[in-house]
Amino acid sequence: MTQARAVHGIDDSPRGRLLSAAAQLFRDKGYERTTVRDIAAVVGIQSGSIFHHFKTKEEILFAVMEEVIHFNTERLRAAIAAENRPVERLRALVRAELTAIVGDTSEAMTVLVTEWRCLNADKQREALALRDIYEQLWLDVLEDLHKEGRFRADPFIMRRLITGMTGWTHNWFDQSRSLSVEGLADLIVDRVVGEESEEGAA
Repeated sequence: MTQARAVHGIDDSPRGRLLSAAAQLFRDKGYERTTVRDIAAVVGIQSGSIFHHFKTKEEILFAVMEEVIHFNTERLRAAIAAENRPVERLRALVRAELTAIVGDTSEAMTVLVTEWRCLNADKQREALALRDIYEQLWLDVLEDLHKEGRFRADPFIMRRLITGMTGWTHNWFDQSRSLSVEGLADLIVDRVVGEESEEGAA
């Protein structure tokens, strides 16, 4: 039996251990190929015991996504609160999102991206409502930068561009190499506001 390690942001309760195991299995095997029996085996319980916590495998998938969105939303709030200037708030947001994607919640974040369509329509709507709160934190900071003249594009479009830069880093980013999360965040922020910032200061 392979013991699952705890996923950051998910507690070490019996329910939390199930979610940590599920997140890792969904990432490694995919949602469709992972069975309730697989999850139970990793945790070291009988498969029937899972149903004391979740009625279906889909409920487990949604709970993994719900936990990671809640945790990383609070991470973003803390990142914003620690900075005063909009550009530094943006830098903190990028660092926080990169940490979520390639760092301590990478398993659950990968599941959120790759297994989204396995949720039914109602669960997708619930997850989107949570995601909207997360995204609004980004849009508020980007709107402040837009008002400062740091970029010309609609803040919504800028957020989509940033998502494109951060969203798939789990496929290629290697923290053991010379580029750190902080260094990558600086590169992204420079692409978003660097040139515009220099023009505004001229």
